[in-house]
Order: sequence, then C-alpha cells, then structure tokens
Amino acid sequence: MSHRTPGRRTFLVQGASLISGLAASGAALPIAARAQGTKLKVGVMLPFTGTFAQIGTNVANGLRMALHEQSNKLGGRDVELITLDDQADPSKGIENANKLVQREKVDALIGTVHSGVQMAVQKVARDSGVLNIIPNAGLNAATRSLCLPNVFRTSFSNWQPGAALGSALVSRGFKRAVWITWKYAAGDETFEGFQESFEKAGGTLIKSIGVPFPSVEFQAQISEIAALKPDVVVAYFSGGGAAKFIRDYAAAGLRGKIPLWGPGFLTEGVLEAVGSDAEGIMTTLHYSDGLDSPRNRQFRLDYAKLYKSQPDVYSVHGYDAGLLLLQGAKAVNGDFSNKPALYRALESAVIDSPRGRFSMSKAHNPVQDFYLNQVVGKENRPVGVAAKALADPATGCKLSAG
Repeated sequence: MSHRTPGRRTFLVQGASLISGLAASGAALPIAARAQGTKLKVGVMLPFTGTFAQIGTNVANGLRMALHEQSNKLGGRDVELITLDDQADPSKGIENANKLVQREKVDALIGTVHSGVQMAVQKVARDSGVLNIIPNAGLNAATRSLCLPNVFRTSFSNWQPGAALGSALVSRGFKRAVWITWKYAAGDETFEGFQESFEKAGGTLIKSIGVPFPSVEFQAQISEIAALKPDVVVAYFSGGGAAKFIRDYAAAGLRGKIPLWGPGFLTEGVLEAVGSDAEGIMTTLHYSDGLDSPRNRQFRLDYAKLYKSQPDVYSVHGYDAGLLLLQGAKAVNGDFSNKPALYRALESAVIDSPRGRFSMSKAHNPVQDFYLNQVVGKENRPVGVAAKALADPATGCKLSAG
C-alpha cells in the first residue's frame, strides 16, 4: 500500500528546529533575513478521493520524497505543506485553489491531476500571480494559449504521449486503428497528437470512440471494437478506469487477438490490480519502471524504502515538481517574492529526473524523451525510444525566452 493519504495540513519540519530568537529581534532584521525564519507555505491541490485518488497520492508521495531528501527545506527555509483534496471536480476548482492562495496565503501551489480542474487553477494563477507547478495535468492550453510566466509543468502536455504513438504503431505494421477514451479534455487533446502523428506516418483511423467521464462501463464499446476488427486498439484511460478497461478487454476475449496500445497512463499504477490481463500491452510514455540507469534505480529503491510501495510515473511527476521547486528556491535563497529571479531559474532548469534529464521549453513544458514500453509481469519494461527530445508545439504561447 502507498503511504497514507495526507491530511489537510501536513507539516514538513520533522525534527528541524526553527531559527531561535527571531521573535525578539525580527524587527531589526532585513526582510530577506526575517524570511529565513518563517516557513515557506506550499499548497498541494490534488485528488485524494475518487477515480484519481491513487494518482493524487502518488504525486504527493513523490513531492514529499524530494523535500525529504533536502531535510524538508527550500532555499534554507522549513516547509509547510497544506494539502487539499480537489476530488477531480472542475466545478470546485476556482474555489479550492482560492482556499490555498487567498485564505492560506501559500507561496507556491502544486497542482493538479485533472485537466478540467487545471483550467480553474490556471485562472487563479493568472489573477493572483502565485507560482503554480503542474505535476500532472496535461491540458495543452496551460503551455500554449494560456501560458503564464508563473506556471510551469513537470509532466507532459496531452499532445505529447499521443504524438509519440503514431509512428511507433505504423513502424510495427499496425495501420488500421480504433481509438477509445473518456470524453474529456485530456482524452480529446491526446487524440489530437495521436491522430496527427498516426495519419502522417501512413495509418488509417477507423473510428474514435468516446465514453462519458468517469464511466467505467465499457462492454458496449468493446463489443463494437470486436466487430470493427482493427489491427490495433489505442486506449487512453488512467487510474481506476484504466484497470477496469484492461480487465474488461481481456474478459471479452480480445487480449491476444487485437493488440492493445495506449499512452502509458493506461498501465501506470494499475499492474498490481489487473495482473496477467495487462501482459503484453504496449505504451508510450516519458518514464518506464525498468529504465536501466543509476538515477532511476536509486530513486525506486529510496521510494520503496520510504513508502513500502513501488513508484510510478505519477510519483516521478511529483518528485520532479519538488526538484524544480528546490532549484528555484535555491536560486533566490528562499525568497519567493523575488519573482523575476525565481522564474529565470525555473526556466533555465535542467532536472536530473529518474525519467532522464529534461529541460523546460520556452512555454514552460518539459522537452523529453518518450519510451516505448511493454508490460512484462508487473513491470512496464522499456523496449525502445518512441520519440527523442519531444517538445510540444506551444501553439499560441506568447512568453519570451528566459
């Protein structure tokens, strides 16, 4: 099991003593010096209940691990994490983000998972100027038309994993495909990347099937797929929905008959739950459990020791959000009010991630490799590279470099 879901307020001081004597002498100290005696408040807005609960928990675990490695300090200051369960509910997104930004006065906001909720966070970030690091939501607009100087992403744009799929499929002889996903922003935008790359490589899309979000009733759609007899099925689901689709696909007798591919979220975090039903599924993702690098091996070992569970790509997203935050905080000595210097540091950051090193695009989205993975047992095992240094096109973003 993963580390317990955090409560609303989690203090990350864990034995670190506060600087003494500031109460008596603080008035005589410069502002920057006084700041070192106060905690940095970091809001963590993620889903801890519902379909994406495990994803939210793993993101939070990764973030905590990155801070733990630095004795729970950012730029020399102790950290207070204030967590909020956004329940992946877009209708409450602005209200929830404002609870952290306006009421709790956080110095930075880490969130979120659901692309629809991120739309609300994007508005709050624009209106308030708070630093927002997106640890998962792939909403294209966040680093395209709605890009902001104070918003950075450590995961992916929805376009990227879809774009990595097309040529990989055609190169392996799959030219007639059916696409299936939930009807929501992430599914639509990932489909955009997939269709573009698949058709450019010479593939033919037979049909795109949409399932109401967050329904996990797939029998009718799977029956339709069986009748269409494509070369391959490409599915975009995640979390509990992905686990249910994989089990239903196998139960319908299609496993072994029609290959199942997808963006890597189809198998991330669900292999324990689905067992042998996932065997052989191929995915493209910017991370793989089995990446044979010293950095990834050490990360997985340390994570397992800390949480008594195995990390997945969501854990990496949270971990890398922490690494990015740490780089920014170090550059400004913990003074998050120095926004120009803070943003310059974040824009120029190169993150030494378990996924491999990645940099930030001018639009503040990762430029990163995408791996071709295959499920072997309970592991997503890399079998090649689907796309090198893949950058989102950042259409409509007006940010200047650095």
